[in-house]
Amino acid sequence: MRVLKPFDPWKSELCTCGFKLSFNPYTGCAHRCDYCYATYIPRFWEVREKKELFRNLEKDLKELSGDEIISMSNSSDPYPPMEKEKEITRNCLKLFKDYDVKLIVVTKSDIVVRDLDILSEMKAAVSMTITGCDLLEKFAPATEKRILAFKKVSEAMPAVLRFDPIVPYLNEDRLDIIEACEPEHVVTSTLKLRRDSFKRIAKTAPWLAEKLGRLYFEEGERIGSYWYLSKERRFSMLKKVEEFCNSLSISCAFCREGFYFKAESCDGRHLL
Repeated sequence: MRVLKPFDPWKSELCTCGFKLSFNPYTGCAHRCDYCYATYIPRFWEVREKKELFRNLEKDLKELSGDEIISMSNSSDPYPPMEKEKEITRNCLKLFKDYDVKLIVVTKSDIVVRDLDILSEMKAAVSMTITGCDLLEKFAPATEKRILAFKKVSEAMPAVLRFDPIVPYLNEDRLDIIEACEPEHVVTSTLKLRRDSFKRIAKTAPWLAEKLGRLYFEEGERIGSYWYLSKERRFSMLKKVEEFCNSLSISCAFCREGFYFKAESCDGRHLL
């Protein structure tokens, strides 16, 4: 069974990542963010180990040309709480290092700091999501904890800040996160809603859902399986972040938005 698969974010024409391989060391995610985009996957919030993972991973690695970029993880998080004991992700990193792969680690967890001894010796970058939306990320490490972790990562290796998603009325003004992290590169995007994610947000924050319902379902637009804000609202929110990054000489890119950005890449691959 292949565990390295072409990255294909819902076949979105708005994706600007370029070709890369996707790898998830676990099935499911423990962070259970209310806005999660991947909960169409059955039992997504149940974190499970994969059978014969290391055998299948090494088999796939042997077939690589050496130029591929691997992104870990794009749906689940590679650092659920159980990783502290299981060390499944850590052992995968050892394999990646042996095969000299180019790797982007995408995570919301401060556990990644534990593996800097391996990651810092690889052609790798860590992309950490920090949004300031603790209200909707109740099971993920708190914002301040992630900022501290980000700083430790950036001292050791290339680090990308994912200020993503930007949620209207909630974290539009949390530019202090970018200033506190001082990243080399920022990836940002606005919240994309599904009906199931909207229901979860409504349960957590009815006052917020009332406002989002109008912005998305009345004034917004449907693109693929997701509801987007209107182009005008999205552009205004994204430009605010981009201009702030420019003032700090930080490159900034947008994820699945359809707007031009000046950065060399959206996912931070140019830092590898």
